[in-house]
Amino acid sequence: MVGLVIVSHSWKIAEGVVDLAQQMAGDYKGLRAAGGLEDGEIGTDAVRIMEAVRDADEGDGVVILADLGSGVMSAETAVEFLDGEVNVRIADAPIVEGAVAAAVEACAGSSMEEVIQAAEEAREMRKQ
Repeated sequence: MVGLVIVSHSWKIAEGVVDLAQQMAGDYKGLRAAGGLEDGEIGTDAVRIMEAVRDADEGDGVVILADLGSGVMSAETAVEFLDGEVNVRIADAPIVEGAVAAAVEACAGSSMEEVIQAAEEAREMRKQ
């Protein structure tokens, strides 16, 4: 199954998004949070993201969803650190809606491209 890593500057946000997506995706075990810094402060850490990607990988690749610009930069650095060890891509998607859509898609056994597409299509979800 495709794994998912949620990157946020806040560990509370990352963990909360994982909790919400897990509720919607049932038995899916591929979700990992990589939020905040090691000391709990606000920020992102490429090494923590890299470790979460490794942990989420079951062989079918990992999709990363990040909250803000420097979170994306830290995710890109983590991908560089992995140096092809894991098939990993960063989705251009809203973190909450994208994570839920991606987790449901991944839980269904979909391909990495389908998981990314589900996450990115979440940008178009209307609230009304």
